[in-house]
Amino acid sequence: MFESLIFLNTIKILHIIAVISWMAGLLYLPRIFVYHSETNQNSETSQTFKTMERKLFFYIMNPAMIVTWICGLYLAFFYQYYKFAWFHLKLSTVILLTIFHFVLYKKINLFYNNKNKHSSRYFRILNEIPTLLMVIIIILVIVKP
Repeated sequence: MFESLIFLNTIKILHIIAVISWMAGLLYLPRIFVYHSETNQNSETSQTFKTMERKLFFYIMNPAMIVTWICGLYLAFFYQYYKFAWFHLKLSTVILLTIFHFVLYKKINLFYNNKNKHSSRYFRILNEIPTLLMVIIIILVIVKP
């Protein structure tokens, strides 16, 4: 009994850490794009941004997203959250965050290949999407309507 409680708490802890790490990346990467879009494509600064973007995405955001999904699905099945409507709304919102994650990957590739056509204003607006989705997820988790 005690060992299973420790295991379950470990899964919860990993889930929370992964969510925080993933959200940090989802919030920070578009901000990097804001500044990157304001630089000369062939400058040393642009090369630095390219490195930052790729490292953030591949070394922090991707692993965090994967751990978030694995631990979250484990918890959903353990607690049988899948039986509740609020969970399906939350899951839909997490799916939207995941789609946003891969949209950011496409933007990284555009910058990497010097093909970005978007302004810093576009990326400032894009930066609001994960915040909105995060607020919805938190409300659903806490209130469970």
